[in-house]
Amino acid sequence: MSKLLATNEHTVDRVLRVALGLGLLAIAFVGPKTALGYLGIIPLVTGLVGSCPLYTVLGLSTCKARKR
Repeated sequence: MSKLLATNEHTVDRVLRVALGLGLLAIAFVGPKTALGYLGIIPLVTGLVGSCPLYTVLGLSTCKARKR
């Protein structure tokens, strides 16, 4: 049974996504103030949640396999 938001991101992947998301959001508020900076919400949310919908669709995972 699969979860809707199964964790499929490694810790390093999550940290990089959060940093990228914050950087892009900074463009919207501090930098040139372009609307493209709001795209930073996507990597920020996926990094905080730990689940990437695109990874799920493609069957990818950067997490280490868990042993039962």
